[in-house]
Amino acid sequence: MPDVTRPLKIGTRGSPLALAQAFETRTRLMAAHGLPEDACEIVIIKTTGDRVLDRPLKEIGGKGLFTKEIEEALLAGDIDIAVHSMKDMPVAQPDGLTLDCYLPREDVRDAFVSPSAGSLADLPEGAVVGSSSLRRRAQLANRRPDLRIVEFRGNVQTRLKKLEDGVASATFLAMAGLNRLGMTGVARGPISVEEMLPAVAQGAIGIERRLADSRAAELLAAIHDRTTGERLAAERAYLATLDGSCETPIAGLAVHDDDGLWLRGEILRPDGSEVIRGERRCGVRDAAEAGADLARDLLGQAPKGFFDWR
Repeated sequence: MPDVTRPLKIGTRGSPLALAQAFETRTRLMAAHGLPEDACEIVIIKTTGDRVLDRPLKEIGGKGLFTKEIEEALLAGDIDIAVHSMKDMPVAQPDGLTLDCYLPREDVRDAFVSPSAGSLADLPEGAVVGSSSLRRRAQLANRRPDLRIVEFRGNVQTRLKKLEDGVASATFLAMAGLNRLGMTGVARGPISVEEMLPAVAQGAIGIERRLADSRAAELLAAIHDRTTGERLAAERAYLATLDGSCETPIAGLAVHDDDGLWLRGEILRPDGSEVIRGERRCGVRDAAEAGADLARDLLGQAPKGFFDWR
């Protein structure tokens, strides 16, 4: 077991939300194994995605920019496990690493945040809305083509400051992040998944480890949430088959029902001019195949030229 002389090193980004997720992981490990606090060390790693804030993610490399340096530290043995927001995780891990531990999933919905408008419908025609997410931008353009959408990167605090400064009249954040930061009051309210289907794996925390590290595997097995793992098996297989990245507006959500899983998905043109939607119901054991099958169906429905903008 880890102890003060040989602590478990937990790698994370340094934003307040990333740290909250790392502390949650540490708390769960301490409770599961009876560990003292100093048996787990939080190691902050700055990623390219944290350093470059003046350009859209799609221009500088996509989702992997939030994980590359952390995974390099994991492979080098500088840290023992890495804590990630699963919506930021590429679907493939580098050789030697695995991702098989998820914490219980938080609220999957997007939050509407505005100092002046009570809801998306209340925004006046031509209002400026900030978002760095291609998915949110495309969904917004589809529902409210009259709005002007501007780039809005940075952590939760940075985006709130931009609203304060009048850069935009509204933005969107993940309810999960606001809940974990104790900032739920910032949101005017959550947006239903029927109105805005969330990003794949939104609200989920994943913990990555070295494939050959049996100590980390044993420690993490005790805090793995099976229900979240089942839902993400469907969602990430769907994303993998679509070849999803920050360059593609993709939404997807799996939930449990009486018969197993219900998976919904949609792909969009970035300007919101076209949306293709579908769903699958399946048993838990068939989650990955159902996800891949839904993706193939949506790709089959996409007209010629649907992805030419990439």
